[in-house]
This record gives sequence, structure tokens and C-alpha cells, in this order.
Amino acid sequence: MPKVTVVHTSPETVLDDYKRLLETSEVKKHIPSQEELLLKLNLSWSLYYPACSTEPWQLEGILKYLKENGYNDVQAVENKTVVTNVMKGVKGNKWGPLMKKYGVPFVSLPEAEWVSYKPKAEMLAMDSIFPDGHRIPKMFIGKNVLHLPTLKCHGHTTMTGAMKNAFGGLITERRHHSHKMIHEVLVDLLAIQKEIHPHLFAVMDGAVAGNGKGPRTMEPVEANLLLASDDQVAIDAVAARLMGFDPMQIPFIKMAHDRGLGCGDVSQVEMLGDDVTNVNLNFKTGKSPVIFFDQLFRKKMKFLEPLLFHTGLFQLCVFASAFYHDTFWYNTFGKSRIRKFSKTPWGQLFGRY
Repeated sequence: MPKVTVVHTSPETVLDDYKRLLETSEVKKHIPSQEELLLKLNLSWSLYYPACSTEPWQLEGILKYLKENGYNDVQAVENKTVVTNVMKGVKGNKWGPLMKKYGVPFVSLPEAEWVSYKPKAEMLAMDSIFPDGHRIPKMFIGKNVLHLPTLKCHGHTTMTGAMKNAFGGLITERRHHSHKMIHEVLVDLLAIQKEIHPHLFAVMDGAVAGNGKGPRTMEPVEANLLLASDDQVAIDAVAARLMGFDPMQIPFIKMAHDRGLGCGDVSQVEMLGDDVTNVNLNFKTGKSPVIFFDQLFRKKMKFLEPLLFHTGLFQLCVFASAFYHDTFWYNTFGKSRIRKFSKTPWGQLFGRY
């Protein structure tokens, strides 16, 4: 039976809570300490916004535990999109000093070597979206991966977690083309992961969760939850249930469950850690204007997709997204929410990093 561990946390105890989370979920059993390990960070925005990207206490809780338990061959990795900058994100999310503190090197995936890869599993979408072939980072092959997602809504996929975190590692910056078949792509990527990685594990931070128009323009919610599992489908299913969604109504979870890639039925998952039976965050997923128009042009007004996303006009789409998020929304709404967040215990903890 698949297992998912969930523990309650607080700003005062979060590092100890991460230790308890990892011990209870038996991470040492699932990720052997003597093998090479990649930490796949989650960068949804180059700028800092609560619950948006891997939180510094999340990264430190994991790095501290790994260092204390003999994991000596560890690298952290992250990729860019057409609207994010990796090194700006490393700075904005305060990852750099923590990786230096614990002696973990960082690899910016745009600078890594990418190689052609032909999946053994039947693909639902990847072959049609990328008919010229698929490429993955060469350094991923044969290494274990620990995903570091956050608990948040997503306009394309209802919620985002462990499975979606691979999206940023196994496809180049052209992965925006996958939005038209995003659920199928996430299932394909999990199948690929199971081919190239000996072991997979995920640790999801829900200390501060994101409700609404994710993965960026959300309302931060202090959920005080941490999750861990070696089953990427099960941890996403449990996270979805805690958020107030029916996991088996979320296409990528249902498809992955049906294809035997993990367990999406929470009734079949053994819950470890603290009792969260009555937790329901009552989240509602919304769509930012950027996601709304992305879906409109890719799925409903399909005749415009080749013009907008496969010609020089795509740069106008990139500019519009960057302007809306980084200039308009962040300065109009984001900063006021961050100021409010900075006065909370979690915000004060972030300020101390």
C-alpha cells in the first residue's frame, strides 16, 4: 500500500518538523544515501512570492537532514521558462546562501547538456507535441531525484505538486507548447522518470499554501502542513484532498492512477504522521488573464495557435506575460500581499533568511 506522511508545522519548529517528516516517511529506505541525488527545486517565479516556489525553510529542512544522514553526493537543479530567470530566482527565493551553507552545488539546467531520449513507455502526448524528438538533461539519467514542490493551485492543472515539478526539469523552455495537453504530458513525464531515475521521492511544503489563481497570483494561506512520499501520484492526491478537491476528478492524477504509475485513490493510501482527517482548506482554483488567454488560443481558437506560438509573434506573448506578472500584478497587488505576509510568523521567518 502506498504511504504519504503529513505533519503539522510552525515557524518555530519547522526544521525539526522536516526531520520528523523525513524520518516517518523513511526517506533513507527510499533514497539510498550512497547514491547520487538531485534536488529538483521549484521555481514558478523569479521574484519571491509566498507559496510560489521552494521556500527557504523547505530547502534548509531537507539539506540539514541530508547532511546529517550521510548524503554526500547531492546537487540542486532548476530550469528556466520563457518568463523566468534561474539565477534571479536563486537569489530572490534565498536559495543561494543555504546551498553554500550545506555545501550543495547548484546546476542551472539551461547550462547543462541535453540529450535525445526515446521513452520506452507509450506516450500520451509527448510525441505529438514534440514530433522532432524529446531531449532531457543528460545528468538526470541514472540519478535519484527528490522533488521540492509547494502546495498550491494552478490554473492549468487545478493543483500542482510532485508530478508537475518534473515539468520544469525534463523539458526545455519550449515546454509552454505542452499546455494544450498538460495533463497527458505530466503522465508521460512520470513514465519517463520511472525509466531514468532509480528512485523518486517528493517533499511538499504547505506551511504557506497558495489559493486561487496559481501558480503565481495567489492568496497565501498559512496551512502549516508538510507532506512526503515516494509515490508521486499519491502525494499529489493527498495534497489535492487537503486543498478541498476530489483527486480522481483531476485528469493527470486519474490518468496516472489508471496507468499504474501511482495511487490516486486516497482511500487506498496509508496515511502516516499527524491526523489530518478533518483538514479541508476549501481552495478554489482560478485563472490569471495569462492562463485564460493561453488556453483560449491553444484549445478553443486553435487556428491562432500556429501564428501566436510558432512565429516571431510569440515574443509579444512572452512580453505580455512578463509585463502582467512582474510589472503590473506584482507591483499593484503582489507587494501589498507580501507586506501583509511579512508581518506573520512565516513572513518573519522568511525575513530572517
